Amino acid sequence: MVKRGRIVAFFLIVLLIGSLMGTTTNNILKDIKLGLDLQGGFEVLYEVSPIVKGQKIDKTVLASTAKALDKRVNVLGVSEPNIQIEGDNRIRVQLAGVTDQKKAREILSTEANLSFRDVNDVPLMDGADLAENGAKQTFDENGKPSVSIKLKDATKFRDVTQKIVNMGEPNNLLVIWLDFEEGKDSFKAEAGKPNPRYISAPRVSQVFNQDTVSIVGSFTMEEATTLADLLNAGSLPVKLTEVFSTSVGAQFGEQALNKTVLGGIIGIALIYLFMIFYYRFPGFIATVALSIYIYLILLVFDWMNAVLTLPGIAALILGVGMAVDANIITYERIKEELKVGRTVKSAFQAGGRNSLATIFDANITTILVSGVLFVYGTSSIKGFATMLIISILVSFITAVYGSRILLGLWVNSNLFNKKPSWFGVKKNDIKDIAENYDTVDLPTRFDRFDFVKHRKKYFTFSGTILLIGLICVAVFGLNLGIDFSQGTRVELLSNKPLTKIEVKEQLAELNLETDDIVISGANQEIGVARLKEVLSKDEIAEIKAHFHEKLGADPNVSTVSPTVGKELAKNGFISLLIASIGIVIYVTIRFEMYMAIAAILGLLYDAFFIIIFFSITRLEVDLTFIAAVLTVIGYSLHDSIVTFDRMRENMQKKKRIKTFDELADVVNSSLRQVMGRSINTVLTLLIAVLGILIFGSESIRNFSFALLIGLVAGAYSSIFLSAQLWLIWKGKELKKKGVIKTEKVKRVSSDEPQV
Repeated sequence: MVKRGRIVAFFLIVLLIGSLMGTTTNNILKDIKLGLDLQGGFEVLYEVSPIVKGQKIDKTVLASTAKALDKRVNVLGVSEPNIQIEGDNRIRVQLAGVTDQKKAREILSTEANLSFRDVNDVPLMDGADLAENGAKQTFDENGKPSVSIKLKDATKFRDVTQKIVNMGEPNNLLVIWLDFEEGKDSFKAEAGKPNPRYISAPRVSQVFNQDTVSIVGSFTMEEATTLADLLNAGSLPVKLTEVFSTSVGAQFGEQALNKTVLGGIIGIALIYLFMIFYYRFPGFIATVALSIYIYLILLVFDWMNAVLTLPGIAALILGVGMAVDANIITYERIKEELKVGRTVKSAFQAGGRNSLATIFDANITTILVSGVLFVYGTSSIKGFATMLIISILVSFITAVYGSRILLGLWVNSNLFNKKPSWFGVKKNDIKDIAENYDTVDLPTRFDRFDFVKHRKKYFTFSGTILLIGLICVAVFGLNLGIDFSQGTRVELLSNKPLTKIEVKEQLAELNLETDDIVISGANQEIGVARLKEVLSKDEIAEIKAHFHEKLGADPNVSTVSPTVGKELAKNGFISLLIASIGIVIYVTIRFEMYMAIAAILGLLYDAFFIIIFFSITRLEVDLTFIAAVLTVIGYSLHDSIVTFDRMRENMQKKKRIKTFDELADVVNSSLRQVMGRSINTVLTLLIAVLGILIFGSESIRNFSFALLIGLVAGAYSSIFLSAQLWLIWKGKELKKKGVIKTEKVKRVSSDEPQV
């Protein structure tokens, strides 16, 4: 009898959750903080150095510097700036949505050390003598903009003016400096110049006994206001040097957001259609769970007050593909249980139980890789890693529990009793339960393939690819972006097609030369020029102003110093090394050493395959390349874990392996059983990545290419490399222990196992 109450409960739950999502999603989306690449703004990494000899840069100094920078950001009116201390002597500042980037740079980097000196450059007063928030923009007696400052002690100012008066004419000048540099600046060298380095030098003919001083110079209203704001924010206790910077125009950000969201929607819609078409009713349940999954991710991201970046959106879309995999693993298990003759209820319970460990292991290892990426990544890469970690955790909840609860309501309603076709299983494929069939004995669509027999051919093919790749990398190298070398990258956006000659001529007007220019975009509207020089903030401001006038949009400009370039390359290598060590440890504990080593070799092959592809195609290797490689490593491992889990399970069912032929049978049957799942998972992930690649932003096009190639390589290595390597090593081990006998393999191979 059908229990309609469970069906009603399903619709009530879906209606309740759907209503909650419908009424809160817009507010959540509005509250999520967008990164620089999605709304424009700029990011700068400062190297902190002493301002005076003997000064030590410690945590206290860095903290006070960060506090001073935060005060200055408030002057700009930027909401929720991100200021972080990195390492022993660096501070990263991210200002999303700032419109006047030139002004922001000046306010941040100006030391604002105000000093009052005599004509011999002897210091008499400094910024420490100013009262807190005592600077104001005012007007002098002639109506010109000036700055009024309030002093802490009127007596000290009286003593200072007394000293100046005593010096007599023409030396009775009080020289006011901003950021005076000892050994470099001097009044006598600057006096008489049209634009001297000092602010002003008023003549003092009488002693003043007051606590207010007016600084008069050739100020504009904006300059006077900025100076007052700087003085109120406080002087920096250190010297700041830009070692990395990137600025994104608002038009670029808006375009990137719209394109990538469109690509994501198309990719996710296609995944939904695939799941419903292939898995029937469980596929529909999966789409409901995936919709809840996307909502929960955005909700958690908003609660964390995290910053959503372009790679972060890509991670969200990729996470949908990986979340689907958990459903695919479960549904494939349910179909297997139905085929051996179980009822729908018992198949549902057994399928959920048998898939849990596989999903858990696969997700844990991917989180491990994402964690390494978060620790060693910077800015947008951290955003990508954060979103990927959240995606994996939330997908575990929605796929393992959410979709099972929803599907369980229908299964336990008895509506699907004797209706296996609703789960994509034909009646002709179902065995008699009395015959005691095991899932390991089930025929598959891939029974005609002998995956083990041709393992030597796989190794030969893979080795040939590696050899060709090594030659290509040795000859062509990699097209390293400025992230891993040094220099400046200028990305232009035009409302009409661009040409290399046009971009080169425009740069020549700014006295900049380069032949490294690439034109891209559907209408050839995007131009990227790479310069070997690390441009100064003034040169960057000039570039932005020039191209804003010529093309009507602010360009994206990024600079990387040689030091930072080397560090990024070093961190990328360390990330890969740590991830590999962590994977070996975890897989060894959960499985065995041979599986761990085989998995590592497989994922290293995938990583190198991406490098080969980028070397041959000359695609630019930028910061997101590391994220793509580590993501592919995570997926490849994910796939290998699922494969190894099935091999381990089938080994346990066999209980005792007597010959290498039997061991090969276990591997063959395991690969046949997981092949359907592997193909479906790769398809869903490829759909997600292709959505980003075709419809997404140009800014992450190379990132998407790396993911696409890596996902295909990951599926190949799991089946045709890692599993085959394990078979050889396990066969050698069992042979050495005397567990299996030395004999010719009749069906699988005519040779004994060899390394």
